[in-house]
Amino acid sequence: MAIASVHRICPEFNPVQVLRRSGRSVLIVGTTGRTTAVAKCLLDHSPAWVERFQHEIAAYRSFVRHRPPVRAPRLIAADPENGTLVIERMPGRAAALTRHPVDAPPRTDLRAALGAIARLNAWRPPAGTFDAPLDYPSRIARYHELGLFTDRDRDDLQKLLHGLAHAGGRQGMGQFCHGDALLSNILLSPTGPVLVDWEHAGWYLPGYDLATLWSVLGDAPMARRQISQLAQQAGPASRDAFLVNLMIVLTREIRTYETAVQRTIKEAPPAGSVPVPSGAVSPGEEQRRLLRRLHDDCAMARRAVRAAVGTR
Repeated sequence: MAIASVHRICPEFNPVQVLRRSGRSVLIVGTTGRTTAVAKCLLDHSPAWVERFQHEIAAYRSFVRHRPPVRAPRLIAADPENGTLVIERMPGRAAALTRHPVDAPPRTDLRAALGAIARLNAWRPPAGTFDAPLDYPSRIARYHELGLFTDRDRDDLQKLLHGLAHAGGRQGMGQFCHGDALLSNILLSPTGPVLVDWEHAGWYLPGYDLATLWSVLGDAPMARRQISQLAQQAGPASRDAFLVNLMIVLTREIRTYETAVQRTIKEAPPAGSVPVPSGAVSPGEEQRRLLRRLHDDCAMARRAVRAAVGTR
């Protein structure tokens, strides 16, 4: 069915192998003439995922007219109504194979990734080309209603948002961001970094991409320190925007992995029914360790937010 939907918009696509499949989408590597291509087909057609997929297609279409200052796959064909996208397959190795890398990235890799993110964040595409994917007041209110933010968290973040709205200049207006600036979404090639998966691209408070990268580098304290310095080098407004982003990103990660842990516990076989090699760590334990680290990170970000509010 996926290949049939690809052939409707790109008849010359010749599938070679399934690159990745999840419950939401499937990626198929193939060729179109002399070009190696990747077809992405949406499997979950619930409204939220359809909207996200259409946002990604809109980003690639915008890049045809307005090239970003970083390398991105070229659009070949797309059908937003049926959830099908065909793009050029870019050469290179992923800067990380997982969302939360266990090992710290090499300094050269981190330098390349941060350089690409900085160039993208400085870009100013024409007005109306991209929207703002994240409604900050609504997200803060939602996390508060779910019990993920305390009353003080909500009040502190609202104070920082209010200050940013009156800061003026570019800090108050926003920054163009990739929206999911993970190392796993950055391909490193001899000709420079390539950013993929643009489904969250748009305007955010400054520092959103840096906050995303910071949140997944829990085992790389030196990299985190460098990211924090970059995020705050433009002054107090830059610092406050980074902290608001960090609280939202870390809370989203906590929510995601709490759901994953609950699912793992529910689906786990009875204790003792499956032998576990000596020294091995089960997937459930890995998720719990990550969750503990994310809670520690969020507590640290919360203290930084309170200190920032105290200096206003």
